[in-house]
Amino acid sequence: MNWIYGRRIRQAVQILTFAVYLYLFFAALLRWNIFHQANWFFRLDPLAAFAVMLADRAWIPQLGWALIRVCLTVLLGRVWCGWLCPLGTLLEWVRFPSALRRRARKHRLLAKQPEAEQSRGNTGFRAIKTILLLLILAMALFGNLTLLWLDPITLLTRVLTTAILPGLNYAVSAAERSLYLVPFLSPVVDWVEGGWRGIVLPVEQPVFAQNSLMAALFLSLLALNLLADRFWCRYLCPLGALLGLLSKVALFRPVIGSACVNCAKCARVCRLEAIETQPSYEIAPAECTICLDCLAACPKNGVNFAWHWWPAPWRESDPTRRQVLTSLAAGAASVAVLQTGIQAKQPDPHLLRPPGVEDEAQFLSLCLRCSLCMAVCPTSGLQPALWEAGLAGFWTPRLTPRLGYCDYGCNACGQVCPSQAIPLLALQDKRQMVIGLASVDRNRCLPWAYNTPCIVCEEMCPVPDKAVKLQREQVREIELQKPYVVADLCIGCGICEQHCPLAGEAGIRVYHRQ
Repeated sequence: MNWIYGRRIRQAVQILTFAVYLYLFFAALLRWNIFHQANWFFRLDPLAAFAVMLADRAWIPQLGWALIRVCLTVLLGRVWCGWLCPLGTLLEWVRFPSALRRRARKHRLLAKQPEAEQSRGNTGFRAIKTILLLLILAMALFGNLTLLWLDPITLLTRVLTTAILPGLNYAVSAAERSLYLVPFLSPVVDWVEGGWRGIVLPVEQPVFAQNSLMAALFLSLLALNLLADRFWCRYLCPLGALLGLLSKVALFRPVIGSACVNCAKCARVCRLEAIETQPSYEIAPAECTICLDCLAACPKNGVNFAWHWWPAPWRESDPTRRQVLTSLAAGAASVAVLQTGIQAKQPDPHLLRPPGVEDEAQFLSLCLRCSLCMAVCPTSGLQPALWEAGLAGFWTPRLTPRLGYCDYGCNACGQVCPSQAIPLLALQDKRQMVIGLASVDRNRCLPWAYNTPCIVCEEMCPVPDKAVKLQREQVREIELQKPYVVADLCIGCGICEQHCPLAGEAGIRVYHRQ
């Protein structure tokens, strides 16, 4: 078989899969009414599925689709990493000449060394991804998913949501404002606005907290490719570690046969350096992503696929028993520390969760930190938590009314949530869900504190019977209408706080309702 064509097919599949991932992301972002399909990459994620089910102690049918990827890995090895992973594909496209030269120089030096002195490379660093995997699973065993943001699908989606897309939209809008002043370019700007706005670019400029942190993290992932091709996949990816462990029992995997003449061409083209040259030429199935580069490069057809009915042996790059036990103990200890912070006894009174979330502990044991709910929120009201929920709730969604309210006519967050941490609710049911309770600050509210007429909060309240009422008081020569909140009617959507005309802290704020 001409494996050059097989490699081209793989590249085509990578492009197609990456395009599908972006399409589903933008379709959810721009509210194309396919919210249930937008989370398919998460439903097929075995790391997310296993961690969430372990943390929640329950089978979640929506995440059961991840068994498809498990079966695929047991059959063919880490084919997901080499063919289908959007982050892996992106990191494969980002290549630096310095890393290529460093790898070529390394192989030249190895070729000159005596066989007994040849090194297998940075095998110890490869165990890091397995250690991270064990930390995630150990913490999940105690109901904590803080480190699940390291999942590659979660990581890429969060970067797109909070950093790349907002930055892209701002750059396009700024360019349009400048170019529209040039008469002959204004039709082009009109065409972009008419054809792209609402289809590719959001109508409103999204804003997110910690966007600089996510941008720096993403750039760091790309910069690590300066050290080695697909550095993240090779040393850090916990999902890759899980699939690598499953690949040890893969039934159909590439092997180096008797036709090999030890020319080392396969080792030189392997981007993840999964081919070991000593004591003999072997492919480590836990590191191989089935990219087919070695098969295409071999001049003697010495590399081919074969059936294997026994697991691959434990290798030097795999974690030791001590590392496994230390990782599990560290994960358990981390949960103990996280659960004994002051937030465990006294939660932040302004910590508001998405509609339908009632049990904080269960929410934390289900939330993937994937940011899809933040992407589809039309007001940018859902923001990533930093310290408000403690480290246990790091990067989980919280409603921030001053930035954006919970739209009374929207239930997208529950539809798009892959683990149902945010319950799937019909719109009518969602409108009844209590998020918090608004309270008028009479020391700041314009009518109460300054005798200045203002009824914005009452006008904006979407509840049919108006949770914000007005009481009339005669003050000197004018009659003021002073707002107050009816607790039994308020759902805590935050629209009153968001539209309060005061600068800084609003005169009416939404608090967590116990």
